Amino acid sequence: MVKTSKKTIKKSFFEISAPFTSSKISLYGESPESLAEKTVKLDLTKDLKGKSLELKLRIKNNNGELRAEPEMIELVGSYIRRVMRKGVDYVEDSFITETREGLAQVKPFLLTRKRVSKAIQRALRNETKKFIEVYLKTRTYQEIFSDIITNKLQKNLSSKLKKIYPLALCEIRIFSIIKKK
Repeated sequence: MVKTSKKTIKKSFFEISAPFTSSKISLYGESPESLAEKTVKLDLTKDLKGKSLELKLRIKNNNGELRAEPEMIELVGSYIRRVMRKGVDYVEDSFITETREGLAQVKPFLLTRKRVSKAIQRALRNETKKFIEVYLKTRTYQEIFSDIITNKLQKNLSSKLKKIYPLALCEIRIFSIIKKK
């Protein structure tokens, strides 16, 4: 019986630039080519003062330079359970909408201050969908992700929905890219 030895490939850390985060990302791998098309999840809770956001990034390789592009942003379920209270209603929706660069799935999450009727919930849901569709049509994915992280989109949406019913919380629970042009 002949013993064969497996070749060992030296692995090392590779720096990855991520435009949305202030944190440094370094991944352990064989080469930059082997890390291309991998996904990385970043927890942005500390950066956003307790708002539990998870950012999913896909690594792209441009001539040996690794760059992380956002693919999905998600509000962690424990954060949603923490902000829920008794005597309030929540309004959720899920829809696919067009952006300047392709298609995206959006799942908004609204929390009212008191119990509300189904008619008010429906009005909130419809107005949210209209506002988000108009907002996303003229923006690129980079702009949308930065607006969600900096809370700009949620603030504009909340002030628009305040005319229907004042909200305790207005968040984008999930925003993910479905198809790029």
